[in-house]
Amino acid sequence: MGIDPNYRLRPVSGEHGGHKVYGKVDPPKVLGVHGTIVGVDFDICIADGSCITACPVNVFQWYETPGNPVSEKKADPINENACIFCMACVNVCPVAAIDVKPP
Repeated sequence: MGIDPNYRLRPVSGEHGGHKVYGKVDPPKVLGVHGTIVGVDFDICIADGSCITACPVNVFQWYETPGNPVSEKKADPINENACIFCMACVNVCPVAAIDVKPP
């Protein structure tokens, strides 16, 4: 199914690591979408690490999410402002949990 490309229209539920979090959040099961320029749907991210490896500008870092039923860590777009829009992360994500849009 993948990330909802319209997630930016959802209510902002908070901030984390300098970026917005969109949608409902009810830890540890529901974590929302993190990031505006580079959005990662924490509810479907399986933490295989392919986006971290593929990104040439280190947008992502691991974020621990203990108790989450999908994975106990997520690829957090902590440095989304460094994104060069190469789309490498989008292309390698096996569950299509990432959406990239210029500001």
